[in-house]
Amino acid sequence: MKKFLILLAGSPATGKTYLIQKIREQIPTLFLVTPDEGKELFADSVGFDTLVEKEQLEKKVWQFYYGVLTLYMDAGKQVIISEYPFSDKQKNKLAQLADTYKYEIITIRLVADFEVLWERRKVRDIEPDRHLSHIMTHYHFSDRLDDRSKADDLITKDTFKKIIQTRKYDQFELGEIHEFDVTDFEKVEYSGLIQYLKNKIENEY
Repeated sequence: MKKFLILLAGSPATGKTYLIQKIREQIPTLFLVTPDEGKELFADSVGFDTLVEKEQLEKKVWQFYYGVLTLYMDAGKQVIISEYPFSDKQKNKLAQLADTYKYEIITIRLVADFEVLWERRKVRDIEPDRHLSHIMTHYHFSDRLDDRSKADDLITKDTFKKIIQTRKYDQFELGEIHEFDVTDFEKVEYSGLIQYLKNKIENEY
């Protein structure tokens, strides 16, 4: 049985979470593991009082993420999916794990016009369901902030652009690559991709 690691790559605000939901409707047996899940788990359980502590916590997050990914692979789960603005920082480790546990990597890379991404990012960061730890310099489980626009770690437009350019989110590639321009969500059609993935996986049972 061939095994697959599906990576949803691309800048923040490209709709990776939505695409996972659509894929899961057709491939409900997949196993999902994401770095953000770990970030929110550790923020709630440990918390942080400064940006330095937040950065230190993130190191634990990556240990957690790779640990869970390793467990899933060692258990032989056929389809594992992960979404993140992946960059070269994660490439070697992901490739190494896939090689060790004999997983075929499929990268789905979402790209979009920067100005569109920035407008989406501004809206997303202050939405009430956005985990507060992502936009604060200090956070503990009981913290609340009704007016998210007052968060003290909201990213600026210049910083957002610099990060995208420096980390080359729109260029990440491992294994088989499928790219979609999601500048206009209304024009994006995923049905062909999802059917392709479903057929590919089912043919490997």
